[in-house]
Amino acid sequence: MPRALAVVLALLACAAIAVAFAACGDDDGDEVSGVEAVDANCEEVEYGGEGDPSALIVSDLPLQGDSAERSEQMNDAIIQVLDDEGWKAGDTNVAFQACDDSIESTGEWDEQTCRDNATAYAENSDVIGVLGTYNSGCAGEILPILNEAPDGGVAMVSPGNTLVCLTEASAICEPDEPGVFYPSGTRNYARVVPNDAFQGAGLATFVQRQGVRKAFVLYAADDPTSKGQADTFKGAAGALDLGIAGFEPWDPEAADYTALMAKVRKSGADGLVLAGLLEQNGPRIIKDKVAVLGPNEGDGAAVQLFAPDGFAQQATIDDAGPASAGMFVSVPGRTPESLTGQGKDFVEKLSANIEGAPVELYAPYAGQAAELLLSAIAPAAKRADVVAAVLQAEVDNGIVGSFTITRTGDPSIGPISVSVARDTFELAETIEPPANLVAAARGG
Repeated sequence: MPRALAVVLALLACAAIAVAFAACGDDDGDEVSGVEAVDANCEEVEYGGEGDPSALIVSDLPLQGDSAERSEQMNDAIIQVLDDEGWKAGDTNVAFQACDDSIESTGEWDEQTCRDNATAYAENSDVIGVLGTYNSGCAGEILPILNEAPDGGVAMVSPGNTLVCLTEASAICEPDEPGVFYPSGTRNYARVVPNDAFQGAGLATFVQRQGVRKAFVLYAADDPTSKGQADTFKGAAGALDLGIAGFEPWDPEAADYTALMAKVRKSGADGLVLAGLLEQNGPRIIKDKVAVLGPNEGDGAAVQLFAPDGFAQQATIDDAGPASAGMFVSVPGRTPESLTGQGKDFVEKLSANIEGAPVELYAPYAGQAAELLLSAIAPAAKRADVVAAVLQAEVDNGIVGSFTITRTGDPSIGPISVSVARDTFELAETIEPPANLVAAARGG
């Protein structure tokens, strides 16, 4: 073949390949015909239905650091719901894109990344709803931007936010909260988990039932969510006449906590509560607790160890090792193994899809958030209509049970589960705290 003809044919072949790629998306696979991919810290667009999608939902979760496994399972749960629904909401074909609100240097959510992601969602007219966030602090950065997004705002449904102040005024909140999160005057946010007033009330009840007389409360410094969890526990403890031996921050950057644990021992506390995240040097503080104060259970367990949901993940056991044994963690809602009906079936299917790994506590709630958002999109896939539908949602026999979304955006049910660390976390008790104790936790 003449050289000139070979060159021409090669160029024609390359052009044909380029056209093929353009028809199917770019060469990174991050576009799906019918919707525009979010230009932010996101993975590729996914779609498994027939035809082309006309709407896009995104998840906003920390996909790096200690939260990576938990967040991956939450995305797996969302995709499972989309598969079950045929990637449709009513007559609307819906695609999905997983976005990351964490940064590599810390493995934690990042304020600027949260804001940048939110701006990208707001500016992309194909984005009809957001599933997230996990961290309440990130929600506080995202919500005001989504609230003023074009065409009536973008609805956000969280499977994991627990900060009271995102939805309710309280003595533990800033004076302008929660209004500051909704500058348009119309709310666009709901969550499917109980807030920290329920969790503080439930955990304080459990701590007292474990025979603790005086609890020392530590919270991660410079983290409003951790401080809020500590405050709700303290409020409920006061109503229960459970003593507070100390109430102090811990420095997530500290090299060790032996001096802090010596202070806990000197206080006479027989219980220690850690309000914070595993990512905030959690494994180190757990190990130093055991080194100074002894084991969490059995002979020599002079000080029992408790924590709210920031430690309620398999990574706590994996990273803290034997020091985590006997540690109790609370989580808003019900654990995967205690769900019934549709929830039990959903967990069994998810477990098979992740090859039998322990199902993380928030994965079913991510699935429930996805179900709720799809039901809100079904009547009319317009931003303002979806916002209104989310705030009027009624869930009948859903993945996590039956409930309605109240006028504040909270679920109408508030069970709290407490599990104990073994090889995995095993359910110890499910508590439904009374309204008066929840009010005390809220500071009301």
